[in-house]
Amino acid sequence: MALHKKYLLVAGALLASVMVNAPLMAEPKKTTYTEEEFLNAFGNKTRSVVAKQLGEPLKKEQSVKPSNASNIIGRPTEKQGKPDQVEMWYYKDLVKYDPKRTYKTIELTFVNDRCVNIAFFNNR
Repeated sequence: MALHKKYLLVAGALLASVMVNAPLMAEPKKTTYTEEEFLNAFGNKTRSVVAKQLGEPLKKEQSVKPSNASNIIGRPTEKQGKPDQVEMWYYKDLVKYDPKRTYKTIELTFVNDRCVNIAFFNNR
């Protein structure tokens, strides 16, 4: 009987240690990228792909065309067709520009659900 209890105790301890260490063995989510890695990973990707990899952005901005846009550019603006949907997403401290420092702000610009522009800033 004592042998049976020792066996159960050892099996329980082994199972507990495996369950505690299992999350540690999972693939860690990448927290920083080099400029080239970030451009290759997210350039021309959809919003859903970016959100899946990076999570929701800290801030989102919707682009709006001014009511007097044709006066500003000096020609009539196009009226036909559906207008483009432009949205900017902002992330912080994801891209390294040297081994110890990261850009403060990363801006991804989406036009019609595709990332068409990526900008890195330290002055925002």
